[in-house]
Amino acid sequence: MAGNDGAFVISLQPGRNITVKIKPGSSVPNSCALREGKKTHLSEQIIKPGQKFDFTFDCSTPEKYWVIVVEKNIDCLSGPCPFGDLQLQPPGLPRLNRTFIWEAKANRRVGLELKFSPWLRQILPGDTCPDQIIYNIGSRLGIDRVHIGAFCRNGSVSRVKAQGDAILSLQLPWDSKLTASGVKLESRSSIQRLCIIESTFEGKSSATLMSANYPFGLPEDELMTWQFVLPSNLRADINFINYTKPNCERKYERVEYFLPDYFSGPDVRVLSLNDVQPVNIPGSFNLSLQGCDQDDLKPGALSLLFKVVVDYPKNEENVTHLIDLTREKTNLTIYSKSSNVGTNSMNECLICVHSSRNCRPNVTLEYGLIYSVTFLCQDLENIRIIAEQSIVCWNARTCENLFFQLAVPSVLLQLPVLIETFTWKIQALEAVNIEIRSSTLKLKQHIPNRDQRCTGSYSYIINGSSPGRAWSLGYFCPGGVIEKIQIKDNVTITLKTFGKRWFNESNAQKGDLKMFFKPVLQEDCIFTLSPDPKARVYLQTPNWLDGLLPFMSVYWNISVPPKQVAQLTFLNERMGITCEKSRAFIYVKEQSPKAVETVCRDDNVLPKTLNMRQHFWINITNCKPSAKQQLSLQFLVMFQKNSDVTVIIGVVAGGMAVLAVIGVVICCVKKKRKSRKKESQHPVVGVYNANVNTLLPGRQAIFKKERKKNESHVYAVIDDVMVYGHLLDKSTRPEMAEVGVYRPFSGPVSPIPPSPPPIRKVSKSPDLQESSSMLVTDSENYTFAHHAPEDIQSNGDLNVSGNGHVGIRNNEQGNSVE
Repeated sequence: MAGNDGAFVISLQPGRNITVKIKPGSSVPNSCALREGKKTHLSEQIIKPGQKFDFTFDCSTPEKYWVIVVEKNIDCLSGPCPFGDLQLQPPGLPRLNRTFIWEAKANRRVGLELKFSPWLRQILPGDTCPDQIIYNIGSRLGIDRVHIGAFCRNGSVSRVKAQGDAILSLQLPWDSKLTASGVKLESRSSIQRLCIIESTFEGKSSATLMSANYPFGLPEDELMTWQFVLPSNLRADINFINYTKPNCERKYERVEYFLPDYFSGPDVRVLSLNDVQPVNIPGSFNLSLQGCDQDDLKPGALSLLFKVVVDYPKNEENVTHLIDLTREKTNLTIYSKSSNVGTNSMNECLICVHSSRNCRPNVTLEYGLIYSVTFLCQDLENIRIIAEQSIVCWNARTCENLFFQLAVPSVLLQLPVLIETFTWKIQALEAVNIEIRSSTLKLKQHIPNRDQRCTGSYSYIINGSSPGRAWSLGYFCPGGVIEKIQIKDNVTITLKTFGKRWFNESNAQKGDLKMFFKPVLQEDCIFTLSPDPKARVYLQTPNWLDGLLPFMSVYWNISVPPKQVAQLTFLNERMGITCEKSRAFIYVKEQSPKAVETVCRDDNVLPKTLNMRQHFWINITNCKPSAKQQLSLQFLVMFQKNSDVTVIIGVVAGGMAVLAVIGVVICCVKKKRKSRKKESQHPVVGVYNANVNTLLPGRQAIFKKERKKNESHVYAVIDDVMVYGHLLDKSTRPEMAEVGVYRPFSGPVSPIPPSPPPIRKVSKSPDLQESSSMLVTDSENYTFAHHAPEDIQSNGDLNVSGNGHVGIRNNEQGNSVE
């Protein structure tokens, strides 16, 4: 303490572990010596515990030449740590530049915590503070001292934890009136790293922080952590200002982010120093710097200088949206698109549910609940919604003809966020068909290679599935001619949006697409089209990329406007497949009393153009193609005014002579129906073969009775117009020529599709010859047989066994397959 006439007395009590050093500055003149009684000193003087030192200075401004260093050791090894405030002792020191040093010694496995009030601000080595009050914090690794950092008052650093020994120094200028250190030794615990720096923000602010021993490098293979504490309504951006990398021999240097508020569980992100660092981080989080084992010969240095900026979210939409899913059986995933690399941002937008503390880059909302959602984002275009809704029919009676509107719920349309996809998963029993209608806008099939594209703000992806198989109908959008699609399998319909235009066009989608459960049809898929006379419509088979599934049968039900002729043009020359089992057919049937029927097999050349004056059907039925072959066909329907266009009946193929008298077509079979009156005058012939299974592939459950109890296989109709075998010249045919007979359409125009086309055709012509050992498959419902005399009265079905034997049976009560 100070005495009279500028005299000072420093008396240290024993056992307090305090040492006081009075040290000269850079140079001390003789005129300002330290005087102890009659002795003068120009060198350092040390006062130890239990000693008393009386002294004066020979000049009036000793603060220019002398400094005081007070060192206190704190023992946390042999007993409990003396927690509490670090006192500025002893009192009554002369007005010199003072440095107080506290060194708390602890076990290497224990971390000591220093708490600051006011909080501190880290500065670069060599920088000074405005009030000249500087805190230096360090630690020890063995005998080596590690400099954690230098700090000024009034910052964001609220705590520092150091593993093992903690060393704190406080530099005070001679004129400082500070009476308390503002530092408290608060606790000790294992931190398993070199140090932890806690930085706390209460409002908009920023802080510059750096690694230990900056810029000389973090000790080898050490780990240090920064803990950032901030309110949930604030966001933090991390910006690396400068860094150096070591030469790693083992492991690698990295930074790790521990983001507890991103997900329901912790999210740990491991990045390299040159990666884009996160921004817009909500709430509290940790950042760690991990070193590596360095090369002994050329170790390099791991150092990091970075800035954290805490601010309110930029352009944040401070509106809370209520998403009511209690009436909507819809599950949502709301997610943030990742930013592009190189934008100085790894920044996702954040979606907060119920609380600003529960903010994540993606959330899932399940149906049956009401959610309060807030979007935190600089640009809401980076947020997307993926939604899914299930529609199930488990009871054919209760759900038959039920109506469902396939529209995005209004609660989602009101959100300022783009719905990326909305998927309806429709499941039904085998006894129920799924029917999709689009009667207002109608659907257009997306066929880009024919310049028939979907260019609007949304489109539909329609897929079918059943146990053991999955297939795609294709891409569809409004503005076409397809009114209805009927599918036997379960269906998945996905609405996909394209850009901001969706917000303007979403109302049009709301009432366009409808779904019905209908009684089962045996056909796999039926498209119903009502084209405009000016329309030019391209169509293609489902599952375009992978080809029509084996044995699959697809129908197109196409209406023809009044006083128009539909021109059906096949855009493929052939089907382009070789059948391994059964046969593939294209079947075209006009619905009129004098219908023109065209049947083409997989090995035929397809007709270029067919003219249709009435409503007509197109059926494509696949076989089981050879490996790596697929059936993918495209065709065009366009219209012109009705005129007396002559329909070409036949074309010579494979070198076979034209039999103009009987109208035989070798490439594809064309046949003109007789009137019903004429048919009644010439009874048809019934042909029977009981040894053939006529069940279609994949349709084993259609017939409930046993095969021998079910007579649906007994009858087919032989129309004598197509029986031409007796006219063939013997030089060009076998001993007993086989002729083509098939069961044509009959009856009035109907929305029910015609029977499937012929699956196998036995012919001995040179260009259509096939192996006689080929067996009739389950999918065969039509073949060829010998011409029966007209006096044979018969009304039945036709079947031929694999060996070619023909049986005839007359049964007036036989059931037709149709």
